[in-house]
Amino acid sequence: MQSGPREIVTPFRPIPLDVPDGMSTNEFFNSAENLNDLVHNNGLLQNPEGLLLYRKALGHSNEFDTSIIYNTSQSILDPLGRPVRRTQVPEPVKTVWNRMNQILIEYMLERYPDPDRTLVLAGEASLDATWPLSSPGVPSIRMLHNHFMVFDKAQLRDAPLADANNPNLTDGGQNSLFQAHMRDVYRAFFDSLDLRILRPCQAGSCRIALTGYPQGLPSWEVLGGVDALREMRFWTEYDTILKGFLDFYRAFFGQVSTRNAPMPGGTYFPDMVENRLLFNNDFLKTAKMVRDRCIRDARYANAIRWQPAFKQLIYRNDAGKLIVTISQNSIGNAITELLGVVVRRQPDAEAYGRAEPALVEKLLDVRRRLVEADLGEGIATRYWGAD
Repeated sequence: MQSGPREIVTPFRPIPLDVPDGMSTNEFFNSAENLNDLVHNNGLLQNPEGLLLYRKALGHSNEFDTSIIYNTSQSILDPLGRPVRRTQVPEPVKTVWNRMNQILIEYMLERYPDPDRTLVLAGEASLDATWPLSSPGVPSIRMLHNHFMVFDKAQLRDAPLADANNPNLTDGGQNSLFQAHMRDVYRAFFDSLDLRILRPCQAGSCRIALTGYPQGLPSWEVLGGVDALREMRFWTEYDTILKGFLDFYRAFFGQVSTRNAPMPGGTYFPDMVENRLLFNNDFLKTAKMVRDRCIRDARYANAIRWQPAFKQLIYRNDAGKLIVTISQNSIGNAITELLGVVVRRQPDAEAYGRAEPALVEKLLDVRRRLVEADLGEGIATRYWGAD
């Protein structure tokens, strides 16, 4: 069987949207009105911390697919001022967020125990305000949310190979600036982080054989497996990976933007940035290369995400081990594409209706666990009750 990225078709029920005249759909999606609609039509659970569990109406997978969003639509009306990554979430909220993540991941692994049959992943996408709201490719809801998905590997095996030149497929050898020009600097920077539960993977050992992905991304095995997710230490290290990435990204594009720029304010690991990056010839040489191209190539400069853009994943590899990885480029890829899964959503109410009962049954099942753990109360919609 040929290994390579796969493109699958996922049917969905078309959503009737009444977008006001003069607004783009992306602008409407970021409004308080739309989030209100999301709660009442697809909401599963919410809690006083503002975390909302909901069914993905335009999902990636009809096997299992749900999200938790930090719903600040009523309290922060400026879409560009809302928290868009874990490091911006208040600690009490993040503690609840981590517990919800742990229960959802544990449920998926329990419900789908065989790594040969299913691909299980959970991940966070960067939603930084780096592009205009109406620009193609930007997130449709500019608030922090996590994805929880399961894909049937039989469906992936039967799916056609995706276009390997798709720019959204994170290929470390083609699209990743960090991987292509300063791989050693990037890896050495991460190796300096204080990690005990997360152990760096050997090259290639964390790939999904079916797709050959992830490619070129730094990855870490979770020592202790799913039990480690019950420990605060794991989530501290998960944040440490993100903080290290943010420091590297901001330091690099700061140098691209302005030659010999000072260290960015709010740097998490200033000593590491100063000694391992801002005094590193390969790091600064690459920044000069990108800066020079930006000056002469308007299209290239316009495509850069000047503020940190990332996808951070927890997934199960072929050996059944939990792996953490983080993207390292400025491509606006979908979260599934880090693992070589390209999803083409297709409107088909009848096909979605056939998958819906089993999907909703699992979503309500995991909701019960969250309610029992005092992580929120159920929401009633026209599809399900509150209890």
